[in-house]
Amino acid sequence: MANDGSRTAAPTVTAVLPAALISLFPGSEPRVELAAATVGDMLDALDARWPGMRDRLCDSTPSVRRHINIFVEGQRATLQTPLAPGTKVYVLTAISGG
Repeated sequence: MANDGSRTAAPTVTAVLPAALISLFPGSEPRVELAAATVGDMLDALDARWPGMRDRLCDSTPSVRRHINIFVEGQRATLQTPLAPGTKVYVLTAISGG
């Protein structure tokens, strides 16, 4: 299929991943540049590089797992949160205790 230029490419964003997640996926990196228009697209792109990563971050409903926080522009994000070119997306594991 020829590329007619009518498609708009997804913006390139930077995913910043926690050490706890990186340790589960050999070869993964703490900062990854990906083409993604939404947080959900970013998680799909991460999963394409490191199969199983999306399952560690999302539950079956699908939504971000309870003990995972994803931030875009300082705000907590959902899978539907749009991403602008150059955005840094921070994936953090929640800290709990008593």
